[in-house]
Amino acid sequence: MSRTRTAMLAALALVAGASGTALAAAAPEDIGTAAVPCTVDYKVQNQWDTGFTAAVTVTNQGSAKSNWSLKWSYAGNQKVTSGWNAKISQSGAAVTAANETYNGTLATGGSVSFGFQGSYSGTNAVPATFTLDGVTCNVDDGSGGPTDPPDPDPTGPKVDNPYSGAKVYVNPEWSEKAAAEPGGSRIASQPTGVWLDRIAAINGVNGDMGLRDHLDEALTQKGSGELVVQLVIYNLPGRDCAALASNGELGPTELGRYKTEYIDPIAAILADPKYAALRIVTTIEIDSLPNLVTNTGSRPTATPQCDVMKANGNYQKGVGYALNKLGDAANVYNYIDAGHHGWIGWDDNFAASATVMKEAATSEGATVNDVHGFIANTANYSALKENNFTVNDSVGGKSVRESKWVDWNRYTDELSFAQAFRQQLVTTGFNSGIGMLIDTSRNGWGGSARPAGPGAMTDVDTYVNGGRYDRRIHVGNWCNQSGAGLGERPQASPAAGIDAYVWIKPPGESDGASRVIPNDEGKGFDRMCDPTYTGNPRNGNNMSGALPDAPLSGHWFSAQFQQLMQNAYPPLS
Repeated sequence: MSRTRTAMLAALALVAGASGTALAAAAPEDIGTAAVPCTVDYKVQNQWDTGFTAAVTVTNQGSAKSNWSLKWSYAGNQKVTSGWNAKISQSGAAVTAANETYNGTLATGGSVSFGFQGSYSGTNAVPATFTLDGVTCNVDDGSGGPTDPPDPDPTGPKVDNPYSGAKVYVNPEWSEKAAAEPGGSRIASQPTGVWLDRIAAINGVNGDMGLRDHLDEALTQKGSGELVVQLVIYNLPGRDCAALASNGELGPTELGRYKTEYIDPIAAILADPKYAALRIVTTIEIDSLPNLVTNTGSRPTATPQCDVMKANGNYQKGVGYALNKLGDAANVYNYIDAGHHGWIGWDDNFAASATVMKEAATSEGATVNDVHGFIANTANYSALKENNFTVNDSVGGKSVRESKWVDWNRYTDELSFAQAFRQQLVTTGFNSGIGMLIDTSRNGWGGSARPAGPGAMTDVDTYVNGGRYDRRIHVGNWCNQSGAGLGERPQASPAAGIDAYVWIKPPGESDGASRVIPNDEGKGFDRMCDPTYTGNPRNGNNMSGALPDAPLSGHWFSAQFQQLMQNAYPPLS
């Protein structure tokens, strides 16, 4: 789906002073009766020794336009090398930026934004004059002078879909482990997420690569094209309040350490101009915000730990701080974790979760402009698309929603959920251009147990259970699930509203230990990872469905990796 982010980019910051990174004129209300035909905000977002990225926002105060062309000339030797959201050409010092087919309309009072990357040597001065369709901007009729408007939240120029036209980073550490497995070479070149799940992971621990190591390797893999690096930001205070296996190192009140020892160092590295040419996708704090809706208060699924996090607000504050600090970089694309259909697909959870996410996205200096999109099914097993039944089907007068498996949920799979939740998020106040990611690393459910068609029409449960691809005992089961398989391979723009299918959870990395294992990573033992566990209210008091002999979360689990390959769908060749 073609989407623009002009609403996001229209809020670009104006920077005054010697750097000359912005140029603006007052809107008519700022200068009395003066008529300003157009204003231009030109801002250098990042600058390094030989290059820079810039964002331009044009506001039209004249008659409405169906097409537009903005022109300027450089005083120095700046050269535009690539651009987005506009057709940009250059002849000598003269630059012309014309609309794309999707953003030609420019209403009176309306704005349009675009960005570009350029090269330079010596100085990089802001152009002195801009013309919109031949009319000089940033001047009035002589009865007043320009003034700077308030400094809005900086967001930086972003491409519409970071995965479009780009390769995605292959983590060499994961690739080596995958290739060492029998048959693993078939998928060892697939891109996976890099998990920053504790402070020590930023610089590397136990000989593992740190963040700069990964980014340096990404520059090597990038070559002359575009490349996406996928990072998982995952270290909130009181992390995963309803899942002991993935508890973190920071206590519920250690928001200060989260900010200064975790987010700030990551943000500083990502802001290094050395990495400005990379497209950096961040998955922000999985399995956190939905807990505040589903596992608190009087609900039977509530935990004391989640009640603490709801009361102190540190989930929202932590997520907001991460969005704010990381989102300032022009090449960083923040995607908030959005749970999955088997968690927040019910009526009681759906809109409420979107509201909590909006609270987080407007906390600690963040705005919705810091959110490029959301990701569903991270590290989970929910099927991408259930083809053999829908929630609109009925058997013997009973709706599929009444089956034990669906249990009144409005969604049966991740694709329908992600597309619907995207609309709910927009309704809640997020930008209309947001995109969705779906983690398909372990939701293929292929192999001999994959049904070829619908179940028998004997009753609604037989119909659903006989036809569903997802073979879990209960949709609430999440730890090292028996029978799972690799899902769709990573790909860009696979469906409407979906930026990409991704493998954020690296296949073969455990969800949690199946027994108590002492460790220095803050990870507890969760009975949901114990194959003998008979369940709790969050999984309908069913068996856990977990594989035996699993290591700590994030550690390599060979038996699971082999099963995922065996049950891959589409199958591996």
